[in-house]
Amino acid sequence: MSARLVLLAALLQALSGLPAIFAGRTRRDRRTGRRDRPAVRTAELASAALAGLGSGVGLVALGGFLAGAGGAPVSLAWGLPGARLDVAVDGLSALFLLPLFVVSGLGAVYATAYWSPARHPRSAPALRGFYGLTTGAMAVVLVARNALLFLAAWEVMALGAYFLVTAERHRPKVRAAGWLYLVATHSGTLALLALFAQLARLHGGSFELAPFPPGLAGTAAGGLVFALALVGFGLKAGILPLHVWLPGAHAAAPSHVSALMSGVVLKMGIYGLVRVLTLFPDPPLAWGLTLLAVGAVSGVLGVAFALGQHDLKRLLAYHSIENIGIIVLGLGLGFAGRTLGQPALVVLGFGGALLHVVNHALFKGLLFLGAGAVLHATGTREMDRMGGLLKRLPWTAATFLVGAVAICGLPPLNGFVSEWLLYLGFLRWTAGSGPGGLTLAAAGAAATLALIGGLALTCFVKAFGAVFLGQPRTNRDEHGRTREAGAMIAPMVALALLCAAIGLAPWAVAPLVDQALRAVGAAGRLAQTAPLGVLGGAQLAVAAAVGLAAWGLSRLVRRGQRQERAATRPTIGGVGTWDCGYAAPTPRMQYTSSSFASWSVGFFHWVLQPRVSAPRLSRQPFPKTARFHGEVPDTVLDRLLLPAFRGGAWLLSWARLLQRGHMQLYLLYLVLVLLFLLSRV
Repeated sequence: MSARLVLLAALLQALSGLPAIFAGRTRRDRRTGRRDRPAVRTAELASAALAGLGSGVGLVALGGFLAGAGGAPVSLAWGLPGARLDVAVDGLSALFLLPLFVVSGLGAVYATAYWSPARHPRSAPALRGFYGLTTGAMAVVLVARNALLFLAAWEVMALGAYFLVTAERHRPKVRAAGWLYLVATHSGTLALLALFAQLARLHGGSFELAPFPPGLAGTAAGGLVFALALVGFGLKAGILPLHVWLPGAHAAAPSHVSALMSGVVLKMGIYGLVRVLTLFPDPPLAWGLTLLAVGAVSGVLGVAFALGQHDLKRLLAYHSIENIGIIVLGLGLGFAGRTLGQPALVVLGFGGALLHVVNHALFKGLLFLGAGAVLHATGTREMDRMGGLLKRLPWTAATFLVGAVAICGLPPLNGFVSEWLLYLGFLRWTAGSGPGGLTLAAAGAAATLALIGGLALTCFVKAFGAVFLGQPRTNRDEHGRTREAGAMIAPMVALALLCAAIGLAPWAVAPLVDQALRAVGAAGRLAQTAPLGVLGGAQLAVAAAVGLAAWGLSRLVRRGQRQERAATRPTIGGVGTWDCGYAAPTPRMQYTSSSFASWSVGFFHWVLQPRVSAPRLSRQPFPKTARFHGEVPDTVLDRLLLPAFRGGAWLLSWARLLQRGHMQLYLLYLVLVLLFLLSRV
């Protein structure tokens, strides 16, 4: 029954935009010519309710699956040669379906206030329609067991996401980001076409996604499958250096769309990678080591690029690359453990990676929704124009702080749990007996994970401080034009509570992870390999200590404020007797995002290639006003790909000399080609 319920949930999601679309087409009263706003608002709420119903049905299906009522797979005939509508739910599908239904459902509620028809009358109906269509297509991708059905749903998902990214297509930057996404996603689809053709050849012409016998993974055909899967699914996941579409698309899209793309769409690449590679029971060690290297590069450089960003949403986008790198690190550990015959490494590697898939969807969805609330209130994504928003957006600030702590992998939230599993795996690998090179690789992976966490903490101290603390860097009237809407706050609070729940009770998600481990062929259970009970108790103790410290600090602050108001400070000439030169602070005295991260960006200057505009000392008595500003372009896109494409376009422009518009010349070309072919016979 689970497979049928998931299909029903996908159908409800795909149709959820119809009320908003039809209301958008008839939003003007026929007699007066005025917009019928109540009808449009009712249709918008109906669309959100339909999307919420779809998510609810999907979650019920997952609950039934975990309870043991999985039901039989669905298999129907399809007129396309070699294709069948084969649908089934297993543990791996269930784990990825959970964040899909949670994030999409909460995003649909969030959009009723964030992207309402009143504020966006032209784009809101279409956005609602493509949001539901993309969500439904992803659900089909996760339960498809036929390669052609998988590709069909994958293409619907890709095209739907393109229209989501280009919701504000009247803006040139949005159109450019959408075009880049479209090129990247179809390049990945070409790799997937070749991948599934190769899988069908190995299966004797069948497009069924079924396991292979031992011995194929180590052959040249198996190596080709691994390379095509890494490129095709890596482009969707945003693995560096295949990430070039991701920062621009996440920044250009509406924030609830960014939450869906970062939390779920990227994970479709991870799902495809796991689904295809685990069809081979005996992967070579090179697969695991390659994934470890790719994950380390993506994790470190992803957070390094994030440190140099001034755009809040681009900063979060690069952190998606970082967390995809952490997930790929875990997959590398799992595949290496399978090759080495160490079941504990398989459980900890795959378990940590798959749990981080869920965790990242929750806290990154929370962070993007928080960024959307900030954008909704201030009208800007530039952190250097923000500041002091804690007093104006307290709920947004509190939930954003929860997401920031979680993404940094700090206790007592969920990000710490999945990263802790990976640390256990790497340390167990390091402590075990084996070749020295492999032990060194495990130690290096653990150190890399620690470096990623430290850099992420630095980045979010910068982000939270620049946005919510200090004083407003621009006119105060720009901040607080819009109060916090309940429809936007409720999804953020729900995601924050889920982050805390997994952190404080990690054993609660162990059955879901165990089902996924069973689907990928891991022999072992998460709770038996890692002491989740001890971890949960420690997390509760940390949470209690943090709560007690926060309560005590708040009491001290309030007491100090009361004493300051009651007492009269002695002054000399109207200035405090001991003010350390800070008698008249201005917003210009605060750190900017550029100055705060200047050291960190400088450390990675060899790859980031930052553009820095620094003030120069002048001997004039009245020097001109100067600013420190740093900008970090995307090295792969701006320094490599775009110049290469421009050079290629210049070379191809010379081909116009062959196109003269004369029929006689074209006939001459045909004769020359025929003569060449005849000479080769």
